[in-house]
Amino acid sequence: MKNRIKIERAEKDVTQQQLAEAVGVSRQTIVAIEKNRFLPSTPLALKISRFFGKPVETIFILEDGD
Repeated sequence: MKNRIKIERAEKDVTQQQLAEAVGVSRQTIVAIEKNRFLPSTPLALKISRFFGKPVETIFILEDGD
């Protein structure tokens, strides 16, 4: 699964730390998600999507084989 978190952060001028604090995780968790090393839980994915005001499918994209 790919994600657009880094792009969304850049568009909204938000740091990894700011996003992490807003959704209740560590900055390292945001780094790991952005680098596709960690798949967020459903509640976390929904919190991130809500933070950006976009549907979860816009932030997280399933790839073939997922």
